Amino acid sequence: MGTTDSVLVRAWAAVKRVPEIRILLVVIAFALAMWAYDPRFLSPATINTILLYLFGFAIMACGMTMLLVSGGFDLSVGSVAALSAMTAAMLMKHPAILLAWPLAFLAGLAVGAAMGLINGWIVARVGINPFITTLGMMLLARGLTHVVSGGMSRSDFGPQFCWLGQGRVAGVQMPIIISLTLVVVADVLLRKSRFFRQNYYIGGNEQAAWLSGIAVNRIKMFNYCLSGLLAALAGLLFAARLDSAAPNQGEGDELKVITAVIVGGASLSGGKGTVFGAFLGCVLLAMILPAIRTLHIEVHWEKAVVGSILLLAVLLDRIGRKEK
Repeated sequence: MGTTDSVLVRAWAAVKRVPEIRILLVVIAFALAMWAYDPRFLSPATINTILLYLFGFAIMACGMTMLLVSGGFDLSVGSVAALSAMTAAMLMKHPAILLAWPLAFLAGLAVGAAMGLINGWIVARVGINPFITTLGMMLLARGLTHVVSGGMSRSDFGPQFCWLGQGRVAGVQMPIIISLTLVVVADVLLRKSRFFRQNYYIGGNEQAAWLSGIAVNRIKMFNYCLSGLLAALAGLLFAARLDSAAPNQGEGDELKVITAVIVGGASLSGGKGTVFGAFLGCVLLAMILPAIRTLHIEVHWEKAVVGSILLLAVLLDRIGRKEK
């Protein structure tokens, strides 16, 4: 009996100490509850739908986690994703350009990285608040998307480009493979890489990090550039999956990504968080829409539920910091 009690105490201590365990338990409990209501909820088709729904969020969450851990965040990722996808689409489809898809794809990535770099330079070098900076970039990128596209969607990019979003390897669709690979790589880098682990020191105490010799501004700029690059990748893959790029693509995605990262254990005050936790947050949010449909609730409730989860996560984060 004593041994059992000891095991339970250690298990409970681990749950309290490791945020990823808490969110994993929530995800499992939620999935099992929905499965008990309708066994089709955990069918291969539903799981595939969930993974396809979250792949863009998971990719953007890798960069957003780096930012939140270092004490920043990025409200422009959804708009940057749309601008990058539309740029590639226009380069491929404009009669006067007709650029080959690999070059257009690289150009789209370059646009995202450039927008992120501008964000990083303004935040790190000029010293403007990340909220104001990335809010401005969100509006700028969305406006440029409408200007570049003329307010019109673009489609019919060809089978080679679309294979990135629709192709399969061993029966698994490419966006799922790419997103899961990036999550694993980013999680390992943030945990093990000396360079990426500096984000925890910056988020924990920026002044102390600077005094210890960490190149705070360079790392901040790198983080925003990475966030823009990953947002561009997510936008391009989404366009490839639908064979379409639209001016309103990615609207509201930034809030869902930030919500997922915070639910996954990151803090708005910086200094903590993991990519794996952020991915679990993405999984939880991605299960909301199928659950709403399974329960025969109007789909309009999805945003209300996501907003409620964000408020609850921020509240719990605040309570946790006060207890410390």
